[in-house]
Amino acid sequence: MALSSPATSLTLFTIGHSTHPWERFLELLKMHGIGALADVRSSPYSRFNPQYNRESLQQALRAEGIYYVFLGRELGARRDESQCYVGGKVSYPLVAQMPLFRQGLERLIAGSAKMRVAIMCAERDPIDCHRNVLVAHHARTHFAEILHIREDGRLESQESVDRRVFGLYRVDPTDMFRPRGEMLDDVYRRRGEEIAFEEAPHTAAG
Repeated sequence: MALSSPATSLTLFTIGHSTHPWERFLELLKMHGIGALADVRSSPYSRFNPQYNRESLQQALRAEGIYYVFLGRELGARRDESQCYVGGKVSYPLVAQMPLFRQGLERLIAGSAKMRVAIMCAERDPIDCHRNVLVAHHARTHFAEILHIREDGRLESQESVDRRVFGLYRVDPTDMFRPRGEMLDDVYRRRGEEIAFEEAPHTAAG
């Protein structure tokens, strides 16, 4: 399925619920006028932060007039498609080619044309989370801007996050001999290999 043409006037937000009390998380959403929260967790439950369990979160957001949509099947880090696994670990470049993933991006594009949408996962820092390393990286050509809502309320640009990912691998983004897109794909592939979901090894019976 072909994605829509680049939606150059649209903005996408991301946020990690981390260990925020519900009141602080809601404050962050309202601070930036978020009208819909797209949950991209494969399993939308938190043992240590039950306020972010799917049903509780959906109910609390509804009471505040914020839409909730679950996109964990489409945009989650754990995949049902066997072809997304290499050696038992999810490959983000392969996920990005899946029709279901592309359908999820289409829903983000369509939703962002109507209101401010933030994709949510658990991790505090976007460089440690698939919401950036997988979703935002592969959504970047379809949005004019991707902004990451940080725990202190500031907005970190995708360009700033990219610089930090480049820094992790000591890659010079100004290297004139390599296209920037190629360098981005390389460092995000490497980051994905480090944080991607890995299946538990099967133990032989007997």
